[in-house]
Amino acid sequence: MTIQWFPGHMTRAKRQIQEKLKLIDIAIELLDARIPLSSRNPMIDDILLQKPRMVLLNKADLADPAITKEWVQYFAEKGIDALPIDALTGFQMKEIPERAKLILKEKIDAQIRKGMKPRAIRALIVGIPNVGKSTLINRMAGRAVAATGDKPGVTKGQQWIKTGGSMELLDTPGILWPKFEDQQVGYRLAIIGSIKDQLLSVEDVAFYTIKYLLEIYPSELKERFDLESVPVYSPDMESDPIVDVMEQIGRRRGCLQSGGSVNLEKASMLILRDLRGGKLGRISLERPMLASTGK
Repeated sequence: MTIQWFPGHMTRAKRQIQEKLKLIDIAIELLDARIPLSSRNPMIDDILLQKPRMVLLNKADLADPAITKEWVQYFAEKGIDALPIDALTGFQMKEIPERAKLILKEKIDAQIRKGMKPRAIRALIVGIPNVGKSTLINRMAGRAVAATGDKPGVTKGQQWIKTGGSMELLDTPGILWPKFEDQQVGYRLAIIGSIKDQLLSVEDVAFYTIKYLLEIYPSELKERFDLESVPVYSPDMESDPIVDVMEQIGRRRGCLQSGGSVNLEKASMLILRDLRGGKLGRISLERPMLASTGK
């Protein structure tokens, strides 16, 4: 499966970011805590070059806390300080300016030695669509200054935002890479809503979701949808048991069409909506120990 999705405004955003690099002190790379690697644009290293960087694992309230700890350790082993946050509630948001100061300590100390008063840190916010950049900026600014939405492509331009503290932020549109050749990445992004639902069959995405939940979170799946039972996962599981689970959910939730059969498209949207909203509990969709295997 190869998914291509690179709207014109994203091409412009890439160029604009590169033009602004000389104006900023640090880049804040925002990832989704549920899929840290899959939500990390592989082009970002080439875009940001050697600019100092901070990684934030947003929506940590929706992710499995034990797995989030694994991801923090994973990034630490690569020399990256990753901070789990929740921009919506403000969880650990106050730590961001202090972390930025630590990363830029040498530069700030050099300014002080020269008798200069350090100015506000200028930070560039980067991340893929729907990862929470605008929510992060609004929380740090203490007011609604950036447009938010639950669909990709809300932010179309760049703007400087003063936070009233020790940082100034530059918002940018989310940048996806030109195409996804890794089927797993495409599905994970579709599950959390970072690519448009029209790009993949919603039933295929829900099918992938159910299969994953049967493997890692069967009790959460059973409890949320009040299922009588769920099949035992096996790596070579065929499609029939998974479709059966989807149909059970559809019947439980009244996703029926004429003749009494289950409307799988409607049931699929319900499943994804519940997962995206955290109603199945705290679910992580990838783990560091399995990242290299594509699972």
